[in-house]
Amino acid sequence: MSEIPEERLEESSMAVASAQEATAAILPWLAKPQKLRFPPALNTRWIAACQHLHDAWTERHSAAEDNIRPAVFALYSLTLETGDIDCLHLGEALASAIDCFEEEAVSPHIVAALSACCECLIEGEGLEHPAFAERIQHFALRLEKSAATAKETNVRSTVIDRLFVAETHERLERMLDALAALPPDGKLLLIETGELIEHAEHLSLYGMIHAARQLLQTLQQASTHNSLESETIRAHVLSQLVALRKLTDTVDT
Repeated sequence: MSEIPEERLEESSMAVASAQEATAAILPWLAKPQKLRFPPALNTRWIAACQHLHDAWTERHSAAEDNIRPAVFALYSLTLETGDIDCLHLGEALASAIDCFEEEAVSPHIVAALSACCECLIEGEGLEHPAFAERIQHFALRLEKSAATAKETNVRSTVIDRLFVAETHERLERMLDALAALPPDGKLLLIETGELIEHAEHLSLYGMIHAARQLLQTLQQASTHNSLESETIRAHVLSQLVALRKLTDTVDT
């Protein structure tokens, strides 16, 4: 085996040394922390406000009162403090979207946009997230578009309707089992009812939404007074579940 010429070895050594020097020069820059765009205290409050909004949105079906609007405007006030144009844009979009909830039937586009926005906002780093600007620009535009088209008719497919019917039948069976348990599982009934309302909202099934909200109100009152074990209350809940089942059967007919 022939030996490598000394000149080539020397060239290789010089190339390696040059690469090492370049790497050594770059490393301090890579290790240097990025300059913060916002005061740490403001970012801490932003993260807390986003979490509060997320919690209010998640618990909107089981909460005794509407906590979403106060949570939105608490975050909106922070967007004013940031002085950032993208934050202000998001604040305005959230405020416009939440105004749509004053309507009797909320657009599923608004519900989907707010759900996605709330999930994104609770990701770590808050205002200092590397992709923060791009994300809030995206959600601000999505919320604005959803609010602008909130009154448009939502066209559903037969396949989606049938999936909803199948899932709702299974859900109602679980709810009947929870009601028949000793003692009745009021927490499960509240959760299932809230999810049923959310799914019906996505499909603009206003009859289902109305009936499920009535059931939710009954369950909330029963939970407050710890009266779900009463035969009268259970019979009332059972009649509402039966009515929901009948409504479900009409969805894809």
